[in-house]
Amino acid sequence: MRWHMRLLAAGAVAAVTVTAAACSGGQVRGAADSSPEPGSSAGSAAGTADSTFVYVPNLDVVTDWDPASSYSNENIAMENIYESLTRYNPQTKKAEPRLAASWTSSPDGKKWTFTLREGAKFHTGKPVDAAAAKAAIERTMKEGQGAAYIWGAVKKIDAKDATTLEFTLKYPAPLDLIASAGYASYVYDTTAASGDLKKWFGEGHDAGSGPYTIDSWQKGKETELTLKAFDDYWGGWDGQHYKKIAYRVTPELTTAWQLLQRGEVSFVQRLNAQLFAQAGSTDTVQTSQTPSFQNLLVLFNTADGPLKDVKLRQALQKAIDYDGLVAAMKGAGVAASGLVPEGLLGNIPGMTPKQDLPGAEALLKEAGYGPGGKPLDLTLTYAQGDADQELLVTLLSSALDKLNVKLSAKPLQWTTQWDQGKAKDPSKRQDIFVMYWFPDYADAYSWFVNVFHGEKDVQFNLSYLKDAAIDKEIDELPALTATDKDAAEKAYSDLQNKIINEQAAVAVPYVQNYQRAFAKSVQGYVDNPAYPNVVFVYDLKPGA
Repeated sequence: MRWHMRLLAAGAVAAVTVTAAACSGGQVRGAADSSPEPGSSAGSAAGTADSTFVYVPNLDVVTDWDPASSYSNENIAMENIYESLTRYNPQTKKAEPRLAASWTSSPDGKKWTFTLREGAKFHTGKPVDAAAAKAAIERTMKEGQGAAYIWGAVKKIDAKDATTLEFTLKYPAPLDLIASAGYASYVYDTTAASGDLKKWFGEGHDAGSGPYTIDSWQKGKETELTLKAFDDYWGGWDGQHYKKIAYRVTPELTTAWQLLQRGEVSFVQRLNAQLFAQAGSTDTVQTSQTPSFQNLLVLFNTADGPLKDVKLRQALQKAIDYDGLVAAMKGAGVAASGLVPEGLLGNIPGMTPKQDLPGAEALLKEAGYGPGGKPLDLTLTYAQGDADQELLVTLLSSALDKLNVKLSAKPLQWTTQWDQGKAKDPSKRQDIFVMYWFPDYADAYSWFVNVFHGEKDVQFNLSYLKDAAIDKEIDELPALTATDKDAAEKAYSDLQNKIINEQAAVAVPYVQNYQRAFAKSVQGYVDNPAYPNVVFVYDLKPGA
């Protein structure tokens, strides 16, 4: 909900209790040391059939093991453990078969029929049939957590026979795309535990049908999680495949780069511009750069503290050095134009912001602050270990210093940052909350329903915006998107004008380019922006 939080996105219709998501997230952990751990070497095994693919995230992996409510960094593992009915293909911009072999929809878009592939099994040994898929999706809907809102259009689900799953919708919606979501779309065995299923998941068990199953999970350890091949996977294990995956948490980018150079890891999620350039000229390493659907949000506290004054929020928008930040990122980001990244319905060209320090000073003076006025002290939180967010903070602090504004910025692990943002006592919340956001499926609705729809209990609306007219427009987006694309574009444009320009609830400095570095031996890697930071390891081949 991002960075994940999202990765990467929370509750629709504003009723969500989530864990952590589409944003930039992780959990509190001790400092990782750079020494290799047992089972985490990708070096000598690189050419063998049972080699280990070692993924290096910079933040802790697992926040929530329940596939119904999971909404954070663990998507990088979950997408290898669980499967949805469909998967989004960024090349065709369409959903493709996954657990569903095919599907049809009625002309009015309110009835969808999915035909499941035969022979798929859960890791529990039970068959993946229509009744099991129905039970999983209905449980996710009932739990109402994480990205469960994606199923908001569903009126009822029927298992017509073992392979036929029929959805009746309350209003038209692109269910094939929704079913490809990176969160809350998983099909899982709801009968896996004899007792409390949520508790069972939380102990580090899984009930997926994907190519890998949980091998070991040690919260707080450097190698936090390992997965192993599920022998009965419907796709089979003929040919070359990685048989194990290890997730080795390494907050320091220089350490991650050293591990990659030494052949101890396979894939580094991100490097800074200098290291990425170095990786591009290293014989044992290959790199990729892919435009993403993930952008950085600088959320202003609209409800409490000094930023309750819209003039101060607008001044902060103008103080950000957008061009300088993008230039300093050296290819890791591109200028944003509104809230919605290019490639998605709702992207509005011509909304790219520019720094305007005289304008910022004038607004500050109107509010009684700025040079010669009252000093203004603001607090900001951002993701620990994220060099790009740190660069934003450095540039913004420098600009604000000249305007008699002191910025106290704290780098925090995701759960610590998120807990502060959700504090019951408003006085304990930050003035500015920096996080990434990406959509739950390839659609712009996620930004609006999760981050800017009014919430009774704070989840991801960390600007604390509450506006009934904006909420009403947000609630109308899914049906408009399915029935009238032109009207949807107009609605998205109107909402972005209200949220960014009128309410000044957010600044959007850039959209990320994913810059990956991985071992030369890894064959077949393609980034999919609909699943931020996910490596579909089964699709790769370990080379010599």
